[in-house]
Amino acid sequence: MSTHTDAVGVDTGSCPLMPTYGPPSVMFVRGEGCWLWDRNDTRYLDFLSGIAVVSLGHAHPRVAEAVAEQARTLCHVSNLYATEPQMHVARTIDRLVGGPPGQVFFANSGAESNECAIKLARRWAGHGRYTVISAGRSFHGRTLATLHATGQAEKHEVFQPLPEGFRHVPWDDLAELEKAIDDSTAAVLLEPIQGEGGINVPSDGYLQAVRELCDDRGLLFMLDEVQTGLARTGRWFAHHHDGVEPDVVTMAKALGNGMPIGACWARADVAASFKPGDHATTFGGQPLAASAAKATLAVMEELDLPARAAAAGEKMRSAVEALDGVASVRGRGLLLGVELAEERPAAEVVTAGMDAGLVLGTAGTTSLRIAPPLIISDDEIAHGVAVLDKVLKS
Repeated sequence: MSTHTDAVGVDTGSCPLMPTYGPPSVMFVRGEGCWLWDRNDTRYLDFLSGIAVVSLGHAHPRVAEAVAEQARTLCHVSNLYATEPQMHVARTIDRLVGGPPGQVFFANSGAESNECAIKLARRWAGHGRYTVISAGRSFHGRTLATLHATGQAEKHEVFQPLPEGFRHVPWDDLAELEKAIDDSTAAVLLEPIQGEGGINVPSDGYLQAVRELCDDRGLLFMLDEVQTGLARTGRWFAHHHDGVEPDVVTMAKALGNGMPIGACWARADVAASFKPGDHATTFGGQPLAASAAKATLAVMEELDLPARAAAAGEKMRSAVEALDGVASVRGRGLLLGVELAEERPAAEVVTAGMDAGLVLGTAGTTSLRIAPPLIISDDEIAHGVAVLDKVLKS
């Protein structure tokens, strides 16, 4: 067996991790604010924040202290019992979503939050109505059900047969959505801004039209805000830009600023469709993760993070749009998709950026994904854009 070690010091002949991701090029050991350090003490500016997760930056002291204190107090009791952090976070989420009163189910991830939404839709609609319609190029998770809800056929093939009950229509096409509805349809599930599909913003009025269509046909309107939720786009939730009131909203990434926690919010009368035993998870909303979420949401509100994200996003967009090698910039707030000129492979730019000390992501084959911590400063924006400029010119 080979004993060669790769760039992160892992024996490539006996790596303990399953090969579900590409070989890592860097091993990070420390983070602070918008910066990361690798095992060689090289510093990187983080323009990805763990894929829109650490919105308050790495190792935020308030979140760290909340987790440490909770770990010394109470880590887990199961959902057979209530805990204060869980109840506090549920009430805060309900207030931030706005609109009619709702209730929350806590999960461990975005995929699990969407699984809850899918099961809730079937429970609400009743036997015979089980189909969920979603959009092409969408992304809703990696479990078998959320994988089929994901509108990317290339991800489906090797895992066939997938659970039935999912149908895909072109993104931002109301006519095709209406044609796809039949007697088996229970709900429509959309991202208010597509994330992995390319940071695609819907046309004006589309989400409102979908809301009206769902009302007319007696369907649930469910929004996947796993990546867009909690200030990322310049509002608490991306659907607030469009003035719509969904029946179900899922969230995760930013909720715990790095601690694994997700949530499915539903309008109270919809949530009431669930009965004891219909759905559960051992670790969902346990005190340790919920304490992180409680601290995260408190700091977000104190900083008025939606306003900060909106202002910083305008600065970032203007600076990136001016770069040679950039064809266009899509998105809202600090969730931006950068379309590269001449169809340059985005993965190559990400690799070159890492070599230059800038962490970037992809959103499609020719688009970069920029989603830094929402606390990013003007100087850090300028520094990161300057590095990106050099990378694109190289």
